[in-house]
Amino acid sequence: MITGRITGTVVATVKDPSMEGVPLLTVKLMEKGRETETVVAADHTRQAGYGDFVFLIPKKEASRIFRDCQGPYDMAVVGFIDTYNTEQVNECG
Repeated sequence: MITGRITGTVVATVKDPSMEGVPLLTVKLMEKGRETETVVAADHTRQAGYGDFVFLIPKKEASRIFRDCQGPYDMAVVGFIDTYNTEQVNECG
């Protein structure tokens, strides 16, 4: 499972017809409680907003979640995380 935090939106004036009506969001990926890279993800829930913690599906599975009209998606938001504990754990102990 990939987790992340929504940091913004993407506006595309020209996109594949299968992507019409699907919000595109920028997501800061989270690894071991730390933010890493930023990716663009299609919002399957159509409810995610700025600051939400979400979990994502990568690669071809991201496209398959859109059953009605599969598009060229590499990452998709598929759910919300109610709380995200960012307390760092010492990996040695």
